[in-house]
Amino acid sequence: MLGVTTASPEPLLLVLGDEELLAARAIAAAVDAARTADPGADVREYEGGALAAGEVAEMLSPSLFGGRRVLVIRSGQDARKDLITALLAYAKNPDPEVTLIVAHLGGAKGKALADGMRSAGATVVPAAKLKGDRERIAFVRDEFRRHGGRCDETAASALLAAVGNDLREIAAACSQLLADTDGKISEAVVARYYKGRAEVSGFNVADAAVVGDVPGALEALRWALHVGVDPVPIADALADGVRTIARVASAGRGNPYQMASSLGMPAWKIQRAQERSRGWTPEGLVDAMRAAADCNAAVKGGAEDRGYALEQAVFAVAAARRSGGAR
Repeated sequence: MLGVTTASPEPLLLVLGDEELLAARAIAAAVDAARTADPGADVREYEGGALAAGEVAEMLSPSLFGGRRVLVIRSGQDARKDLITALLAYAKNPDPEVTLIVAHLGGAKGKALADGMRSAGATVVPAAKLKGDRERIAFVRDEFRRHGGRCDETAASALLAAVGNDLREIAAACSQLLADTDGKISEAVVARYYKGRAEVSGFNVADAAVVGDVPGALEALRWALHVGVDPVPIADALADGVRTIARVASAGRGNPYQMASSLGMPAWKIQRAQERSRGWTPEGLVDAMRAAADCNAAVKGGAEDRGYALEQAVFAVAAARRSGGAR
């Protein structure tokens, strides 16, 4: 019949990475698969550092009463040597009625367990933290696709600017938008729902500053500080805005989609930087990057008045654009 799967749950699963949401989803999906195969499946969860090898041997040994069993070991990187030895010995000949799920942060700690599980044929589910705008935008778009919605790169970027980079918050925002709309998510829809938060984003300050809109940048900055936005991400956004324009400008004119791979940034960001690069000279960008770096040092170095340092940076970036680097 359509929609029915007869695939058996994976006997060995290695969830590898340090992004909590992705790891939790992978574990939940594996447990659900086991319970679909056997609604009465015995599911037990342990922390790797608190589990003894003898307990695992008891859980993994053949059951007199049959039935599916699921053993979830979280923080596998903390497992002691005797536990790793027991798990890898079992992994060489796993019981088809048992699903062994090991979550491991990755990295050097406890690497023998992760490597051994992989060598034994475990299914590996990546769960590493997302790096950069491109991966986060892809995550947002996939969230909408998974639930029958649609979202383009510009809308995904606007959503990230509004809610930040925490994956749980991003997923919750996607879920809320899907629940309250027809599933077709545009930049305008995001702006309507997250207007208050988007207006205080450091990216709004940066966007205004790099096009020379000093009043707009100062208004966004003062409102952000008034409602309690930390100065550090504002300074980071300003530096990123100038740096992005400099990178895109130095690459020359071209198709954003063709340039995306070589520049390592999404096409929408390149296109936006190309638009904002008009009016800038190489000398002006050097001055602006210096101003942004000074601002970062002041804000992160504990300047007495971090708001003042940000205001001065806005003036300096706008002046660099106007002067073209003239002294």
